Amino acid sequence: MRVLLDTCAIIWSVSDPDALSSQARETLAARGTEVFVSPLSCAELACLSNRGRIGLDRHWKTWFRHYIALNGWKPIGIDLAIVEEAYSLPEPFHADPVDRVLVATSRLKSLHVITADRKILDYPHVETVW
Repeated sequence: MRVLLDTCAIIWSVSDPDALSSQARETLAARGTEVFVSPLSCAELACLSNRGRIGLDRHWKTWFRHYIALNGWKPIGIDLAIVEEAYSLPEPFHADPVDRVLVATSRLKSLHVITADRKILDYPHVETVW
């Protein structure tokens, strides 16, 4: 299976794996699972860290790069087609730009999103794991 981690799933995978659902943990541990992360998750992590909403044991940039390398996660680029898809998603979908890009990325790249975000989980036009 090929999956895209939502920002919350990245943070929990590193700092509190028990916060992930059992299905998410099993999917991440399964042989052959390819795990991707969006650069926008790095931006969200930076915002959370800079605003004091999350504590990290090192600078957000170093933290993000360290854990994607340690876990073998692959950054996946954002291109014009993904941005176009993000703002052409079948409605209704909420306005959060990061979530729109994550969903668009998963749709165009045939990835399942690992997320606890109810708005993404309830959206019928994307494959999810939770």
